[in-house]
Amino acid sequence: MIGLPSLHTLDRAQSARIWLAAEATDMRCGFDRLAERVKVVIGEDPLSGHLFVFRSRRGDRLKILVWERDGFLLWYKRLEAGVFKLPRMSEGARSVELRASELAMILDGIDVSKLKRTPRYERAARSSE
Repeated sequence: MIGLPSLHTLDRAQSARIWLAAEATDMRCGFDRLAERVKVVIGEDPLSGHLFVFRSRRGDRLKILVWERDGFLLWYKRLEAGVFKLPRMSEGARSVELRASELAMILDGIDVSKLKRTPRYERAARSSE
């Protein structure tokens, strides 16, 4: 019998972090303006290889910016109907970090704002001696 990996395993396998900007972004922004927003709004380096997610004012469009070895890559998704259901953010937050599984759920139409994580046991990391 073959076991399937847990979402936790899948999330930890990805080395790139995923950041979602809290405020709406003008979807006319291209590579350079989004890279500038990464610095100003999210406070990260756009050349880091991390994924930076931006949403439209109406919530029906997402852009994901990532640096890939020799240039920027930009994904753009527009929904024909409905809006993306994004996670709740604390008051005053400029961005929130997402797990890979959360981004996959958002893109697949799952309302992550209604998800509730239950506390799980996590073994403390061992120090190497």
